[in-house]
Amino acid sequence: MAEAHQAVAFQFTVTPEGVDVRLSREALKHICLSGINSWKKRLIRIKNGILRGVYPGSPTSWLVVVMATMGSSYCNVDISMGMVCCIRNYIPEGCRPHLSLQSRTLISVGIFSTGVWVTGIFLFRQTLKMLLTYHGWMFELHGRTSRLTKIWAYLESVRPLLDDEEYYRMEVLAKEFQEKTAPRLQKYLVLKSWWATNYVSDWWEEYIYLRGRSPIMVNSNYYVMDFILTNHTSIQAARLGNVVHAMIMYRRKLDREEIKPVMALGIVPMCSYQMERMFNTTRIPGKDTDVLQHLIDSRHVAVYHKGRFYKVWLYQGSQLLKPRDLEMQFQRILDDSCAPLPGEEKLAALTAGGRVQWAEARQAYFSTGKNKASLEVIEKAAFFVTLDEEDQGYDPENEASLSLYGKALLHGNCYNRWFDKSFTLIAFKNGKLGLNSEHAWADAPIVGHLWEFVLATDAFHLDYTDSGHCQGKPNHSLAPPQRLQWEIPEECQKIIESSYQVAKALADDVELYCFQFLPFGKGLIKRCRSSPDAFVQIALQLAHFRDKGKFCLTYEASMTRMFRDGRTETVRSCTAEAMAFVRAMMDPAYMKADLQDLFRKAAEKHQNMYRLAMTGAGIDRHLFCLYIVSKYLGLSSPFLAQVLSEPWRLSTSQTAQFQIRMFDPDKYPNHLAAGGGFGPVADDGYGVSYMIAGENTIFFHISSKFSSSETNAQRFGNHIRRALVDIAALFETPVES
Repeated sequence: MAEAHQAVAFQFTVTPEGVDVRLSREALKHICLSGINSWKKRLIRIKNGILRGVYPGSPTSWLVVVMATMGSSYCNVDISMGMVCCIRNYIPEGCRPHLSLQSRTLISVGIFSTGVWVTGIFLFRQTLKMLLTYHGWMFELHGRTSRLTKIWAYLESVRPLLDDEEYYRMEVLAKEFQEKTAPRLQKYLVLKSWWATNYVSDWWEEYIYLRGRSPIMVNSNYYVMDFILTNHTSIQAARLGNVVHAMIMYRRKLDREEIKPVMALGIVPMCSYQMERMFNTTRIPGKDTDVLQHLIDSRHVAVYHKGRFYKVWLYQGSQLLKPRDLEMQFQRILDDSCAPLPGEEKLAALTAGGRVQWAEARQAYFSTGKNKASLEVIEKAAFFVTLDEEDQGYDPENEASLSLYGKALLHGNCYNRWFDKSFTLIAFKNGKLGLNSEHAWADAPIVGHLWEFVLATDAFHLDYTDSGHCQGKPNHSLAPPQRLQWEIPEECQKIIESSYQVAKALADDVELYCFQFLPFGKGLIKRCRSSPDAFVQIALQLAHFRDKGKFCLTYEASMTRMFRDGRTETVRSCTAEAMAFVRAMMDPAYMKADLQDLFRKAAEKHQNMYRLAMTGAGIDRHLFCLYIVSKYLGLSSPFLAQVLSEPWRLSTSQTAQFQIRMFDPDKYPNHLAAGGGFGPVADDGYGVSYMIAGENTIFFHISSKFSSSETNAQRFGNHIRRALVDIAALFETPVES
């Protein structure tokens, strides 16, 4: 295997004359090239660090300032207003005998010019910071949101869901909190905001994600789908060869800081911090809390196939393996007929079960010997790859195929995904792909950005031969993938089986219904003079009322990446205006004009709330941080306890698309991904992910639990279809459902 192949680089034998050392020149050449490549990366990081440190200045701008100052002095014009002479006079006496007057003047000009340049950079940065802090461009009227206003906004959001007695109790709790507890807690948050880059994100990552002790499979991880209407090759290893190569190309761009930031509405750049941990990152289990382990670099991927684990190198020396070479390596794994070692097949079920059980097993059975070495290969990999044995994908003639595809990506068979890796790349037998992503390190739009680049690179830049293989010829001299070795005792195997049973029960309880809504998309919605997101959210409220006969607290995720290290904020979509519209839709006495007016009010309200959330004026993350401070101080707040315990029975999210435009979607309409989805947040609720995929279609991913008698994902999906059509009909744009 790989160890034996690489051992020939250095050999020695003991002879009567001494030790005879033999070196492999080819191996040493690759070692040297690898070292050179590492130093190149370091130099690139140093260069980028310098350029980033002086942004928006540059070495060229510094040279321009120096030359302008120098030129003015030769023209007998002192633009320094005497400061150059002053600096020249302060040059130490000991240096003057060794320097001519002209040399001292040149040094003084350089010092003065550098000072002017640095001052200009500082002023420009402050101006830029003030401009980026201003979010009024998103509103006709915008101002700071006070703590009192946020508490009132919370009360406004729950008023429609509470009866008079419940609301009065909540109002009393809120007033007591605002007058007594909140001021003290707020002081600590203000103090944190002075020294932390973001007063929310670190606590959000730790307490919402890393401290959770329940399984992250289904409950936290989410999935992303492939192009569903086009198929470039049906060869599993070939598709992986291109896509893995494209992923490392993306990582190289990321390391060199060559990826342009995503712009909010094409105006303001959004923070790209979350991208830093996209690769070489693993969630390490702990008894009380997990930690995210991130490495600067990794030169291999870990691969799972038929119960066996492998290590596949991505480089030969300093050169990234070509797609055809990667295809060959993956095909070698597919052709390997050896059986799994005892306990190996279901080993990854540990990452799908309870976190405490996994942490204890990791400490007891994977901290020494072969098990430690093999586990480190997985945890230190760039990412995890799974070669599945079944076909998946979307067949337009069989709607259920999309739901089965989603289920396979969300949890698989509970032991063929390494749920702790930043993401698992899943390759099905027919060449279709997908991702399962851990949630703590970043939010879905970050993974979506990677996925858009990878799919476009695969389809339009790398391509395949007529026979479906990667372009080029394979290098058969490459060492084969390294099979990972394990010694898993029976006691550990019992723990693995226990974790598998926990995960299987969770997976079997998930009902997932995915469908493509074909009657219309963004184009028709805009003709209704509505925000597409508001249109869908109001349709979800109508569908939910028709499904359950009542309203519920609704969560919609909004990005806050216009702030440094920003992640998400909650948009509380079940507003009084949306409820008024839904009730009117259920009442046949209302005229169409009245319904249109109520809809527009609900849409405007939703759009304004979304803008408030994006610009840091949301309420939920602030209340969450106040709650954390109260726990640190040992203070009891009935108001915060109530706020943080409310269940989100309708949790929704829109999938971002076209963050980078590497191809024209109008020219290639079949190059369409279906977005992705996640599990239900509440046991008796729904999880809804949707992607408004261009002008003419919308994809929905709806999850619920079979164990709940109140929910049925397919039934809810049918209500969504009908709600969308009914709202469109209000604007004299009839469509077929």
